[in-house]
Amino acid sequence: MTIKTMVRMMIFFIACLPALSWAEKREFSMTIDEVSIEVAPGFINKVFAFNGQVPGPLIHVREGDDVTVHVTNNTTLPHTIHWHGINQIGSWQNDGVPDVTQEAIKPGESFTYQFNADRPGTLWYHCHVNVWEHVATRGMWGPLIVDPKKPSALEKKVTKDVIMMMSTWESPYANSYGKGGSPQDVPDFFSVNGRSFPNTQPVRVKKGDVVRFRMIGAGDEVHEMHLHGHDQLVAFKDGYPLPMPYFDDTSPVGPGERYDTIVNMNNPGRFIFHDHVDKHMTNNGATLGGPVTIIEYDGIPMESWYAWKAKVYDPNFFYSESMKQGYGIFNNPAFMGRPVENARRRK
Repeated sequence: MTIKTMVRMMIFFIACLPALSWAEKREFSMTIDEVSIEVAPGFINKVFAFNGQVPGPLIHVREGDDVTVHVTNNTTLPHTIHWHGINQIGSWQNDGVPDVTQEAIKPGESFTYQFNADRPGTLWYHCHVNVWEHVATRGMWGPLIVDPKKPSALEKKVTKDVIMMMSTWESPYANSYGKGGSPQDVPDFFSVNGRSFPNTQPVRVKKGDVVRFRMIGAGDEVHEMHLHGHDQLVAFKDGYPLPMPYFDDTSPVGPGERYDTIVNMNNPGRFIFHDHVDKHMTNNGATLGGPVTIIEYDGIPMESWYAWKAKVYDPNFFYSESMKQGYGIFNNPAFMGRPVENARRRK
């Protein structure tokens, strides 16, 4: 080996050091449980819940990390987890599709998923068994956020992350596992992060904040998310940065899609952020309902007639606080459901 060759090899090795030191091994455990949640006032729905909550826990990792997730099925039906957005390079057996990449996890059994977080962005995970019921109407989904190795200048400006998972519900089947979600069934409740207004939460900001709204279509309909008083810079689609970001005030988020918009909070006041599909703005026909939040600026007084004047505020309803806490798996007690009687529970 010549000196010139050795020098080239050393240069290559040194260049690779940042990438080699970046990746870490991350290992988590999750259960799937049968619980019920209050989607809207008076509307209780039985769900299959990751770690007993809807949405499921936030999984926050970095690009290149090796991820291991041990999953135990405590329910009465089989399930899998599909890691939506992970390309599963060299790990296709972990893609979570029953009868294609694995046998579904039977009640009382466990399965371990192992994969590399091979692409950054706003991803998510969900069951792939009977998706028309388990995902569309039973809350089997959660956020998977993969930070890039080299964040862009735009990403570095963000001061607050807001994760919004839009979904649908069918009240006739709320108490009947194994039913619902077929083409003839009609959703009558619509939600963000498993809750419909007024059971949702505000997004509290201060002037000068830069908010990244990570919108995820977890249900079975398109949600036209409209923000009042501000322009949204649509900067990412399905986790990928757009070569030419564009401004809008209404972003269509379809089933499985993810749109990340960047918003400069430069207009103090109170502004609604809602689904612009009219029927989605109801709770079984009663208004106001659906996937609604309100942008509340610091310093704006709350008048006696304001709908959320007495709201008990949860700053982590959109996983904003969890996103600040580094990497790992993050539950939210506010999303926890109530165990369903006679459900299989093996802790």
